[in-house]
Amino acid sequence: MIENPPAPPPLTLSALTLSLPSAAGPVKILRGVDLTVSPGETVAIIGPSGSGKSSLISVAAGLETPTGGTVRLFGRDLGALDEDGRARLRRGRVGLVFQSFHLLPNMTARENVAAPLELAGRRDAMDEADAWLERVGLAARLTHYPHQLSGGEQQRVALARALAVRPELLFADEPTGNLDGANGARVADLMFDLLAQAGAALVLVTHDEALAARADRIVRMADGLIVPTGGEVSA
Repeated sequence: MIENPPAPPPLTLSALTLSLPSAAGPVKILRGVDLTVSPGETVAIIGPSGSGKSSLISVAAGLETPTGGTVRLFGRDLGALDEDGRARLRRGRVGLVFQSFHLLPNMTARENVAAPLELAGRRDAMDEADAWLERVGLAARLTHYPHQLSGGEQQRVALARALAVRPELLFADEPTGNLDGANGARVADLMFDLLAQAGAALVLVTHDEALAARADRIVRMADGLIVPTGGEVSA
């Protein structure tokens, strides 16, 4: 009997570089990053401001094009895909949560969560959105617009939207950065609990050492590089 080959890692970065133009010449943001995230693994990326953490997520998710190197999502080389191809690859398999929420202001909480489900062709998008908003404690806020929600509530809507498609990989960039301690802890608890239930992998950028310590692995960045031997620390 022929065995099926193992699934490729959800994320593999090889010799990844990123330079951005400036008046003084190119600025090197990423300077040769290698990183592999295994299925179901949670990885926290920490480091000082300007170390390249957020740029790494943007490039890894296919939102920004690297200057050099390779990004593979689920074994597919993003460099071989155009923007539409990258979007199709992410659809239903990748979730994104940002510090600034990125909710659509003219949509209710329910509509914000349902939008990616509808794009994925789900006929039960609204019912599924309601169920996810209930899971994050917002059953009473279904028809509220973002401006009617607190920061913590908006972040929980964003988390429900990212996880409702049941992604295999979640990118989270400072997901608790705009929240107070209590709301940040609640969002973090929800995120890790729901990821564990789904068996999804996580790439988390954070300044919060306590939040990072909840991940399976901590990766430290400095000056556009992952800190070498001794800098990757198992949580």
